[in-house]
Amino acid sequence: MTEQHGHRFERGTDGPKVIVVGVDGSDSSLRAAAYAAGLARRQHALLAVVYVQPVLAAGAALGAPVAETTDEIAEDLVAQIREAAERLKGIFEVRWEFHTFRGDPYNGLVTAADELTADAVVVGASEQAGHRIVGSVAVRLVKAGRWPVTVVP
Repeated sequence: MTEQHGHRFERGTDGPKVIVVGVDGSDSSLRAAAYAAGLARRQHALLAVVYVQPVLAAGAALGAPVAETTDEIAEDLVAQIREAAERLKGIFEVRWEFHTFRGDPYNGLVTAADELTADAVVVGASEQAGHRIVGSVAVRLVKAGRWPVTVVP
């Protein structure tokens, strides 16, 4: 019997150990974070909260300090999450980490899930009308077929 996948770990044998949730400040992503936190608490899993910072082509921002703006969004998200965690401290114990990746949301979440060896990925449903035509991040993650994906409305 030969091993074909090398060091591949076994997912989901005793429930997820690492749950990745994508947040961008939208209402649906914050609902996804709340759902993922409950799942992490019940499964005694690590909650990896991921914000994917957009990377714009040079000149696309027309001189606007985009990196500073996305850094501010990341800092604001961390503050919101810390505040929520403090409110729940003692009621719900959830181990969590905050990670920032750069890129488009789909590739950023794929990279995050790979690097953090995610057992599950949770995202909010797209709130943009165009995604019904092009395909949302959630649909693309499901089609990738690499992790269980939960889409929170």
